[in-house]
Amino acid sequence: MITKTMRGLAVAALTALPLLVPLPSAHAVDVTADAPVSLVSAPGVVRAPLPLSAAVARMPVAVEQREGYKRDLYKHWNKGLKATDGCDTRREVILSEAVEAPQISAGCKLTGGSWTSLYDGATVTDAGGLDVDHMVPLAELHDSGGYAWDADRREAYANDQGSPLTLIAVTAKSNRSKSDKDPAQWLPPAEDYRCQYAAEWTATKLRWGLAADEAERDALLALAGDCPTTTVVYEPVP
Repeated sequence: MITKTMRGLAVAALTALPLLVPLPSAHAVDVTADAPVSLVSAPGVVRAPLPLSAAVARMPVAVEQREGYKRDLYKHWNKGLKATDGCDTRREVILSEAVEAPQISAGCKLTGGSWTSLYDGATVTDAGGLDVDHMVPLAELHDSGGYAWDADRREAYANDQGSPLTLIAVTAKSNRSKSDKDPAQWLPPAEDYRCQYAAEWTATKLRWGLAADEAERDALLALAGDCPTTTVVYEPVP
């Protein structure tokens, strides 16, 4: 069975959907002249497109703070969106990103199926060959503001399925290559994914109110210069 993945829909959104931004108190909308604007149900919010360069500029610049980081401060994987189905967050993400859906047996054991690893363009036909990566790695998250979070918010990020961009199923090899590096230190081997990667990285940082260091910001702005048609879509977490 061929399925549309959540990430696939989000990829389309990077060029087709607008950005959620707060509506100023005067209800003026600060968007580009040709940007479509449509009101949404959430009060005080409008939809408007945001170019990658403008999105990057929204991130505050701050020196990273690694002190106190431990991976187990960020509880993952929890029981997922449906606590009774036996599939934790990791497996739910893998299922949502399948190009061809696997069979699911007791204990959420996955058999068959296929996936495309966007980091390196590889086709994967065994779920065991996949890692679920945090778009912004946990150590980088901690450095960029997570050090000040409480346990509930840390767990919420580590298992975030409220956005299809926060978590991504990729080959273990590409995930290990990335490790906890930011875009100034690592970019996906698949060059045709780099614009999208920069947009997803930026959207995730904006969603969670995270900062960027100077080298990271400069790298993202350089990518934005190479990706003039790439836009960013995100919804901030309260």
